[in-house]
Amino acid sequence: MSVFSVPDMSCGHCKASITEALEAIDDTVEIDADMDTREIDVFSEAGDEAILVALKNAGYPATLKS
Repeated sequence: MSVFSVPDMSCGHCKASITEALEAIDDTVEIDADMDTREIDVFSEAGDEAILVALKNAGYPATLKS
């Protein structure tokens, strides 16, 4: 699991867009979004760098927290 800070995530639509972007690179991805902290926990085989690129391309630049 990796934790990403996604400062531009603010609503359910954002979460849906992020989920769609990550499912495009790993159809088995699991995401737990915390709207209050604007963080997502991601369980994926894709790798952190690929996730960061997918988030950026979807319009949600992020940083890896752990």
